[in-house]
Amino acid sequence: MYVTPFYAAILALLFFVLSVRTLRLRRKLGIPIGDGANEQMLRAARVHSNFAEYAPISLLLIFMLESTGIHYALVHVLCMCLVLGRL
Repeated sequence: MYVTPFYAAILALLFFVLSVRTLRLRRKLGIPIGDGANEQMLRAARVHSNFAEYAPISLLLIFMLESTGIHYALVHVLCMCLVLGRL
């Protein structure tokens, strides 16, 4: 059984939370596109974007490593590091 899909689900939930947080901030500040030269909006958008850029490729690489038959404990450690790093 694969370990990576479990962590992918956790990261998907985290991505959803980041998306909702960014959208709520956009509504609160009245900024429909971009960052509106607002530091708080810029930070929220970058957190969301950074997650979208790095989490999928990291999961894919870990999954490829897992597919080679590497010990599942190492896969857990890698995935936990990814989740903790994204938090």
